[in-house]
Amino acid sequence: MLRETIRALAETKIAPFAAEVDEEGRFPQEALDALVASDLHAVHVPEEYGGAGADALATVIVIEEVARACASSSLIPAVNKLGSLPVILSGSEELKAKYLGPLAKGDAMFSYALSEPDAGSDAAGMKTKAVRDGDFWVLNGVKRWITNAGVSEFYTVMAVTDPAKRSKGISAFVVEKSDEGVSFGAPEKKLGIKGSPTREVYFDNVRIPADRMIGEEGTGFATAMKTLDHTRITIAAQALGIAQGALDYAKGYVQERKQFGKPIADFQGIQFMLADMAMKLEAARQLTYSAAAKSERVDGDLTFFGAAAKCFASDVAMEVTTDAVQLLGGYGYTRDYPVERMMRDAKITQIYEGTNQVQRIVMARNLP
Repeated sequence: MLRETIRALAETKIAPFAAEVDEEGRFPQEALDALVASDLHAVHVPEEYGGAGADALATVIVIEEVARACASSSLIPAVNKLGSLPVILSGSEELKAKYLGPLAKGDAMFSYALSEPDAGSDAAGMKTKAVRDGDFWVLNGVKRWITNAGVSEFYTVMAVTDPAKRSKGISAFVVEKSDEGVSFGAPEKKLGIKGSPTREVYFDNVRIPADRMIGEEGTGFATAMKTLDHTRITIAAQALGIAQGALDYAKGYVQERKQFGKPIADFQGIQFMLADMAMKLEAARQLTYSAAAKSERVDGDLTFFGAAAKCFASDVAMEVTTDAVQLLGGYGYTRDYPVERMMRDAKITQIYEGTNQVQRIVMARNLP
């Protein structure tokens, strides 16, 4: 029922704007409005803070179905979870009450600020600093590749509070867009997900109350990594949706397109391609849903399964979307058809929230 509801919403309120959002590189406001109106913009927020209280699998299904229509729009529910999960996992009750309520209501979006110009895969090498000043912390530094930056009101920011301790000297904070000293770089010019702004975030003597620290001092990096164990599964979900959208379109196209006097769907070479696409996509879906169940239970092997789901689903999405372009031939290579957009959108799922090379390192270190 959830899938039917979100699919109907995505097809009527989100899909019609997907090409325009990509072409113009603009934020998908129509999608945000539709998701907020249906209470599907941040379904993961627990009921006690005014949220829908959806479990990890339900959240995955929402993201998957939105991504099937528009990958950029699927980053609304996905990044709202990524940005707010550190607060849910490690924040004080006061912090949860203050920030999860507006998120659940749709009054604010939440972003996640971990990466820096010189700290990508090596996130522990970050340079953004937070210095204690009485009842305040003062932040200075820059974060890069921040999804939905400038649109989101709230940011979970990782900063160094004790440089001598490397990863154990990193703490997490909630920073608000309106805090004095917060500013944003120009939107990145990207290959795909053009409707989701990606910008640098600058902190210039940003002074925030000490009670905005998430968890204890020095626990920020551990919280960041724990968060990714759960949210990598949402990127797997996004990859599934993109791949499903491409497969669905290609399947319809080959039944209509005629060559040599019959639909190209009648040719075995085409049938084998479609069979492989569907088989790999279903394998990715089962792995992703299994990982979502482990996320909900916080199983001991979650780290492996989260990395495996993200890595496998995103590799499958890249393969399936590339094959979808191939199945449409010359038409697939044009912007008149949606599969080239899906192929461009799929690429980032192999890169963000940890490249697939890093996922393989994570898996190897956490073999079940």
